[in-house]
Amino acid sequence: MTPVPPANPAAPTPKGHQRRTALLDAAEHLLGSAGAADLTMRAVADAAGVRLGHLQYYFPARSDLLAALLDRILAASLERVAALAETPDAADDPAAVLDVLLGDHDDPSLVRLFTEVWAMAAHDEDAAGAVRAFYAAYAGHVARFVLDRSPGLDPVAAHSRAEVFVMLMEGAALLRSGIAGSATPVTDTVLRRTLLALLGPSAPGDRTA
Repeated sequence: MTPVPPANPAAPTPKGHQRRTALLDAAEHLLGSAGAADLTMRAVADAAGVRLGHLQYYFPARSDLLAALLDRILAASLERVAALAETPDAADDPAAVLDVLLGDHDDPSLVRLFTEVWAMAAHDEDAAGAVRAFYAAYAGHVARFVLDRSPGLDPVAAHSRAEVFVMLMEGAALLRSGIAGSATPVTDTVLRRTLLALLGPSAPGDRTA
C-alpha cells in the first residue's frame, strides 16, 4: 500500500516523514487516551510539542489528520498480512489471513481507538468521510484477495462479499474485545466459519463471470 503523502504538495523529506510520524503518534495517543471529544488540532499540536501552524503544514484539517491515521492503521494490518508470504503456504491461506485480522481484536488500545473514531464520525461529517474512505480501501483489499482465490467470480459479487466481511469484522471488534461482549469458543467457531466462507472460492448466490 502506498503511504499517504503530506497534505502539503512539497515532496516529503526523511526529516519531514519523521515529523509527520511524530504528529500521527501524538494524535493516536490522544485519541486512545482522552477520546474523540479532545482530539482537536490544538490539543494534538500541544501533545506533540509543536506550534499549531506546524501541525497544519502537514495536516490542514482534523479530517486530514484522521484520514492519515486510519491509512497508517490499515497499512500496518496489510504489512502483517504481507509478512505471511515469508511462511510457506501461508500467504494464500485465508485461515492465516483471518488469524492476523482477528488478532487486532486482542489489542485493547486499537479497539478503543476505533470506538472513538466511530463516535467522532457519528457527529462530524468530515470525520465520517475519512472513515468511509478507510472502509472502502479495506473492502477493496479484501475483494482483491477474494478474486485472487476465485478468478472466475463476478467482481461485483466479490466486492459485496468483501463488504460483508468488513462489516462482520468490525462488529466483532466490539463483541469479542470485552467492550460490548467477549469471545467464546462457540461464537468464534461460527464467526470464523462465516468469514472463511466469504473469502473462499464460492458462496451460495454468487454470480460468476
